[in-house]
Amino acid sequence: MHTPASPYPHLLSPLDLGHTVLKNRVLMGSMHTGLEEGRDLRKLAAYCRERAEGGVGLIVTGGFAPNIAGWAKPFAGTLATSGAAMRHRVVTDAVHQAGGQIALQILHTGRYAYQPFAVAPSRIKSPISPFTPRELSARGVERQIRAFVNCAVKAREAGYDGVEIMGSEGYFINQFLARHTNKRTDQWGGDYSQRMRLPLEIVARTREAVGKDFTLIYRLSMIDLVPNGSTWDEVVQLGKAVAQGGATIINTGIGWHEARVPTIATSVPRAAFAWVTAKMKAEFAAAGITTPLVTSNRINTPEVAEGILASGQADMVSMARPLLADPEFVNKAAAGQADLINTCIACNQACLDHVFQNKTSSCLVNPRACRETELVFRPTVAKKRVAVVGAGPAGLTAAIHLADRGHAVSLFDAAAEIGGQLNLAKQVPGKEEFHEMLRYFRRKVETTGVSLHLNTRVAAADLAGYDEVVVATGITPRDPKIPGQDHPKVLSYLDVLRHHHPVGQRVVIIGAGGIGFDVAEYLVSTDPQGHVHSTTLDLPAWQAEWGVTDPALAPGGLSPQRPQVSPPERQVTLLQRKAGKPGAGLGKTTGWIHRAALKNKNVEMVGGVNYERIADEGLLVTYGEKRANATWIPCDSVVLCTGQVSLRALADELQALGKTAHVIGGAFEAGELDAKRAIDQAARLAAVL
Repeated sequence: MHTPASPYPHLLSPLDLGHTVLKNRVLMGSMHTGLEEGRDLRKLAAYCRERAEGGVGLIVTGGFAPNIAGWAKPFAGTLATSGAAMRHRVVTDAVHQAGGQIALQILHTGRYAYQPFAVAPSRIKSPISPFTPRELSARGVERQIRAFVNCAVKAREAGYDGVEIMGSEGYFINQFLARHTNKRTDQWGGDYSQRMRLPLEIVARTREAVGKDFTLIYRLSMIDLVPNGSTWDEVVQLGKAVAQGGATIINTGIGWHEARVPTIATSVPRAAFAWVTAKMKAEFAAAGITTPLVTSNRINTPEVAEGILASGQADMVSMARPLLADPEFVNKAAAGQADLINTCIACNQACLDHVFQNKTSSCLVNPRACRETELVFRPTVAKKRVAVVGAGPAGLTAAIHLADRGHAVSLFDAAAEIGGQLNLAKQVPGKEEFHEMLRYFRRKVETTGVSLHLNTRVAAADLAGYDEVVVATGITPRDPKIPGQDHPKVLSYLDVLRHHHPVGQRVVIIGAGGIGFDVAEYLVSTDPQGHVHSTTLDLPAWQAEWGVTDPALAPGGLSPQRPQVSPPERQVTLLQRKAGKPGAGLGKTTGWIHRAALKNKNVEMVGGVNYERIADEGLLVTYGEKRANATWIPCDSVVLCTGQVSLRALADELQALGKTAHVIGGAFEAGELDAKRAIDQAARLAAVL
């Protein structure tokens, strides 16, 4: 019998570690989810079980501290006692029952700790925590090493197949390695051979304590992306020593958390750092070292992963958020159904942003992530005819889940294509991943049997025969009522992004929310002929823009030259009525990236502005509550990005006819264009209807 060739032969090939064999080359990278906290780990178990059932070769948990000093925040997840190890059994049992393997990440945050017990090699406060760490004595360093070893022993006791020692991203171990954070003069500081003693002691003593038949991953910072970071020679020296000192696998860490270079946001090119792992792989090969190397960051499709492995850049790929987005990623790839993978768009909105707001992580494209025990889609026992009006993210989500559950779903939209506002987002440079979101929705509409009716505007009377009606009719731009806004030079964001109306060279954008920033990015990157230059699709240009270089040329991989940014296509001024920093309401982990990118393109951003009048001269503005300093801003075009209002007319018509509608998405609440809220609301409705 002929067996068809694997669509991804390198990605899906086993990896022999000596004491065990991983079934494929996919490592689920560590991610803080919030499920690691507390004594009850059943939700973490359910989350990990789904990923193991989905085919992942090796799961790495979110970080667990080895002691109180290592806590990321008060009462963070910790593994230090046999009692705690017993509580972890529910996690390891769930993964093993699903045929998977799992390692616990040992994370000591050092000076990054958001708590008063922080310790570090030197008393140097980090820019991302308000707490100044206590400098460890030599005996204190010994205590931390013993805590790492104890945590690994307890992990084995808990049934884990291995541990990952977190040595990158600027955490505790990294802080000993860099001169920037290690000013010690004892045996743990000074030249590099002494600064690297800490990770070598931890690896050697951990290996001795857990035995040879236990996977020991070391997360190595391959490129620090901070001033005075490790040199390439130092990184290679440490990598070789860790490999020879007992590590089973070496995983790639990219950038310290305080780095001012984006490393995982959607504007970062796919596999933007695989070349660094490839560079280490060449060093290992020259030294005869065969320890497998894992590459990481912005690998979100099986094609990208396969290309990395096939070209020999790495032995495994680490994917964290792609497995939040779709726990079935590996199984779908293996079945030749990559077009049905719910792709991570690297938006950070429901994962990292939630973590930094002390919320449990989830996923914009998959609100079930980390909610596996509460958001459950069960087959319906009573099949209904359901009309969903509006094929934006809310309507699409509701339709595909309702159809998946067994309802007969008709999806209507007045437009000629599905996607609603997603069709605007996909055009913005740095947001190309929205094409993947639309591809997924299109395929799910096809495979779930949703009856799709495009170019179809429905009235309340047309919906009389349906058992349930879901109204997801979205939003329309808000009228800002600025005198002179009917001037020919005035455009709405829809005119720019949907209708591609001509835009002049000098542009004023009114409104500095997410849409205003998107329009600004689009206009400074798009020439008058409509050609868009996106550095997200041009790795060398992206590296030049953010000052990323070969760490062999500059310590930490940060170029000593000023970042090289191509001249902006237009002169753009971005205004907001609210006083304070424009873009303050953008994503917690990505807002700084958007502001920096526009600043690099000479976009002027001004808050506290009153819009008095638009005329041939441009835009007349005043400043502050007293409406002082009246000034004309000369411009060729004014683009209105002044918010949205809900389109609720259909819901009101239905109510007048005595028919209840379920209103979701922008039709329910306009706010910013919040796809995260819309998709979550739609999924929760679809689970219970």
